[in-house]
Amino acid sequence: MNRVAFIQALEKIVGKKYVVQDKAALMLYEADGCIMETHAPDVVIMPTSTEEVAAAIKLAREYDVPVTARGSGTGLSGGSTPVFGGLVITTTRMNRVLELDTRNNRVRVQPGVINFELSQYLMTHGYHFAADPSSQKACSIGGNIAMNSGGPHCVKYGVTGSHVLGLKLVLEDGSTMWTGDGTPDGIGYDLTGVNVGAAGGFGFVSEAWLRIMRMPESVRVVLALFPEIRGAAEAVSEVIASGFLPTAMEMMDKWVIKAVNKSYNLGIPDAAKAALIIEVDGVDEGLDKLLAEIVSICEKRGALEIRPAKTPEEQTNAWAARKNAFGAMGRVARSYYLVDTVVPRTKLPDVLEQVQRISEKYDLPVANVFHAGDGNLHPLVLYDRTRGDEDERAHKIATEVMELCVSVGGVISGEHGVALEKKNYMPALFNDDDLGAMAALHECFNASKMFNPGKTFPDSCPPGALVARRRRLLGDKAGADAVHIGRAAALANGGHARHGHHDQQQALDRVVKQGAWV
Repeated sequence: MNRVAFIQALEKIVGKKYVVQDKAALMLYEADGCIMETHAPDVVIMPTSTEEVAAAIKLAREYDVPVTARGSGTGLSGGSTPVFGGLVITTTRMNRVLELDTRNNRVRVQPGVINFELSQYLMTHGYHFAADPSSQKACSIGGNIAMNSGGPHCVKYGVTGSHVLGLKLVLEDGSTMWTGDGTPDGIGYDLTGVNVGAAGGFGFVSEAWLRIMRMPESVRVVLALFPEIRGAAEAVSEVIASGFLPTAMEMMDKWVIKAVNKSYNLGIPDAAKAALIIEVDGVDEGLDKLLAEIVSICEKRGALEIRPAKTPEEQTNAWAARKNAFGAMGRVARSYYLVDTVVPRTKLPDVLEQVQRISEKYDLPVANVFHAGDGNLHPLVLYDRTRGDEDERAHKIATEVMELCVSVGGVISGEHGVALEKKNYMPALFNDDDLGAMAALHECFNASKMFNPGKTFPDSCPPGALVARRRRLLGDKAGADAVHIGRAAALANGGHARHGHHDQQQALDRVVKQGAWV
């Protein structure tokens, strides 16, 4: 690559001020919140529009430079880590709300819009964006889409993908397409769903239609304190099994309580070894009765104390303690390894006990703060990376926790994504045929392998090798299958409304031409 010519061309696209090439400055982009691996990019740009992004991607294709999208860098699975250097396109300046359509409960935004700021804006119109990761005040919508981020309220409202109606995608040749027309029931293949959670591996999301929801009429929040974590976990399982659907059920164990107690002066007694933050929302009438029934289950499971958050200020303080728990952990440990995994809710009590046994086996404490309502665990392995083999032991704990969760019917990630951190665990869930089908889809959008390489697929079987194996197994039938898929897609998309049909058909034409669907 002629680096000088490449950078000069980028400067013409976005302006010299918005091209970062200083080595010290590039270190800021070598990882996201997951620092298990660091790789500095060769250059970073800060565009403001789809047109600038498209021009930069087309240029990168000409120079054979890998491209990695980056939002706010709050991700926790290495999604925005540029494994092979190259070009990082950061969405910092793509931060505009483009269109608000309250009549159809949707909003169109650029990917750099901050999640919390979007809800603050929507609140003035009586709406909110329901997906709310714990990093809500810093994370970007584009990053949420790339990782299919969850959050405390996903037990009722779902993860990010539940609220995405369509994406404007810049493809590897610099062309653009919409994956949907911004309506809830688009016709044809769910290309939006395919791209949500793909870690930017299929293209660059430059705009998004999002579903928005009316603000609830009323909200109730309580803090339930338990003498041990098993009782709290059993309460969670019983609440859901009883047919109740809280907005959120968040759990903190003794280590997390100790940290947030100091940070937020919550005054939680030492006897409390677990805490549940429970929220319900909806129509005011009947809400107190609903909460009382949930509280009675907690009391039956041995709750020591129930603390209602009676005012908006008290509710905000309770949630601040939970959403800033990771930051507060600095009070009890120099480092932590955050494991994101999921188990069936009924397995929570036993799994948490086994996590404790794994912690004792390796002689390192494990804190637990997680979205209990949907079984999304977040064990935090507490250690000091400067001391002996503690870093190695922390990684062994993470591996055993992952294996444990899979063994009870869970999965390897609930909201942080697979990306770089979890890619080598994929064979624990998927065989070669499964991975080959995923790789064929990946090859369809990313045949040049320029978008965010080195993610999702295990090191032992990269997507190119998986696709080649799949073609060998299918033989000559592969090309015919691609043609049939293209024809079927054309028929399925025949009545697609607005701009979505033409763009989707162009994408499917590329599929047939490349023969990637095999």
